[in-house]
Amino acid sequence: MADFLPDLSNASRSYLDTLDKKPFRQVTSKMLDLMRNPYPNDSILLKGQNRKLHRVDIGEHRIVYSVSNNIVMVENIDKRNDGAVYRF
Repeated sequence: MADFLPDLSNASRSYLDTLDKKPFRQVTSKMLDLMRNPYPNDSILLKGQNRKLHRVDIGEHRIVYSVSNNIVMVENIDKRNDGAVYRF
């Protein structure tokens, strides 16, 4: 399988800027893994959306993303226990 290209929303970029070193490494490492395999075993398809959105957990954070045309679009990144990750 060919590698996928990353695309981050402005909200995702802004959130990455707020992270400390360890969570930043964890989240960016998971995003790089998603570029190789956008449908890992721990990925969950979100229901109730007009488009196919997936979610993965990384420590205290969640990544919400979509996949189309060999591009993984990171829609949002936020705290795991905060429902704000689904509002974008």
